[in-house]
Amino acid sequence: MSRAIETKKVRVEEITEKFKTAATVVVVDYRGLTVGQITELRKQLREAGVEFKVYKNTMTRRAVEVLGLEGLNESLTGPNAIAFSTEDVVAPAKIINDFAKKNDKLEIKAGVIEGAIATSDDIKALAELPSREGLLSMLLSVLQAPMRNFALVTKAVAEQKEEQGA
Repeated sequence: MSRAIETKKVRVEEITEKFKTAATVVVVDYRGLTVGQITELRKQLREAGVEFKVYKNTMTRRAVEVLGLEGLNESLTGPNAIAFSTEDVVAPAKIINDFAKKNDKLEIKAGVIEGAIATSDDIKALAELPSREGLLSMLLSVLQAPMRNFALVTKAVAEQKEEQGA
């Protein structure tokens, strides 16, 4: 085989591996963004541990077909960039969605969330979720509510008995 075909096979395997190991993948159309805007987006994603790559659509299509994610093929047209996150499920969606609100040229096309194909609306809904810390604080307040209410009732009863005894 020729050297070019070997190189392409290696690239397809690389893309396939990225899709396999990623918790979240977001595909965006970046047409119309300036170099400065793309650099700023890359910086924000890098700080969150998200990899942002541009691959040829034909190679990406072959990689997703290997993984059984053919539903992404219809989104793989035109210039695309792909954000891969292996750890945080919400981070790429949140960063890209916030960036897209400020820069209307950036379009979220589709993605993969924990192995399932997601539409742009699914990605936007994921981005609107509170952070892990926010969800934990909500859970903690829900768990504390019964104890707090019990303490308030106990205090009110004690104060009422004091008034009656005095």
